[in-house]
Amino acid sequence: MPVDDFDALVEEVRPRLARAFVAAYGRQRGEEALAEAMTVAWERFPEVAAMDNPAGFLYRVGQSRSRPRRRLRASTFPSPVALGLPDIEPALPAALDQLSERQRVCVVLVHGFGWTHREVAGLLDVSRTSVQNHVERGLESLRSELGVTPHV
Repeated sequence: MPVDDFDALVEEVRPRLARAFVAAYGRQRGEEALAEAMTVAWERFPEVAAMDNPAGFLYRVGQSRSRPRRRLRASTFPSPVALGLPDIEPALPAALDQLSERQRVCVVLVHGFGWTHREVAGLLDVSRTSVQNHVERGLESLRSELGVTPHV
């Protein structure tokens, strides 16, 4: 990426980071993490643009800079009923909140946003196998929490 094209960097990484942060932290904290990441992208643009995986770096920046000072247990996702989404299982947000952060991010990005395991692995800077394991374990936990049996 040319070192003088900040707009191209933003166009490439911002939408992906936004989805990942909301999947990890919910809307409010996700937007805060995105703002922190994009601030660093602006402040350190030449360095970030030269990286092999700028989205992965900026994801970690957003994670570390948006950590709450104290542990909050508020729901990450709003109620589907409150959003007018009657086709979504009402217990899903609470079940997603029970997953580990990594499982939740992997499940939401893969099954909610249609990302490939490779795309998620690149963003999180982990192997595709690790993403697959997090997705499988996350889905298993969701099925158990929601009382759903998988189709065989």
